[in-house]
This record gives sequence, structure tokens and C-alpha cells, in this order.
Amino acid sequence: MAQAMRPDPGHSLFATDGKPHPLQDTLVVVTLALGILAFVVGFFDNLHLLASWAGLIGILTGAYGQFISATTRERFALIVGLGAAAVGFYLGMAHGGLFGGVIS
Repeated sequence: MAQAMRPDPGHSLFATDGKPHPLQDTLVVVTLALGILAFVVGFFDNLHLLASWAGLIGILTGAYGQFISATTRERFALIVGLGAAAVGFYLGMAHGGLFGGVIS
């Protein structure tokens, strides 16, 4: 028997269980933003400080977000952000690292 579906636009884009998750959604957005920043900036040799620090912070926020995530949508977005942050972090480390050129 077919069930009637009711749209419920009052909840978060990432929450599929019908409950709001403001902390988890914030961590998803921060992880994605830092991951994209680290990934893009990681391809430039002279921006290794920004890439490595943004990647490191993105990895840490993504890991904590995975730890407290409640839905599959949040976990999926966190994994995408974590991957981008990790690639940006590794590229930043390869081009000079966290303190390259700042500390002699």
C-alpha cells in the first residue's frame, strides 16, 4: 500500500532523520570550505603555508565531524571535505610545510 509523503522543508539540508543538527552542519560547511581552499591553494608553490594550515585544520574538523555525525549525508560531505583537505595538506607539506621559510 502506498504511503502519503509529506514534504518537510523546515529541517536542515543534511539531516535526514527529521531533527536539526546545527553543530554537525557547521562542521560540514567548515570542513568543505577548508578542504576546497587547501586543495586549490596547494597547487601554488608560494602559498604552501596557507595550504598546509588550512588542510590540517580541515582534517581535524572533518575528523571531529565524523566522530559526532548523525546522518549519512553529513558523513558523505565530511569525507569529500576530508579528502580535499588531505590532498591540500600534503601538497602544502611537499612545497614547504607548516613553517617553511618562517622558522629558520
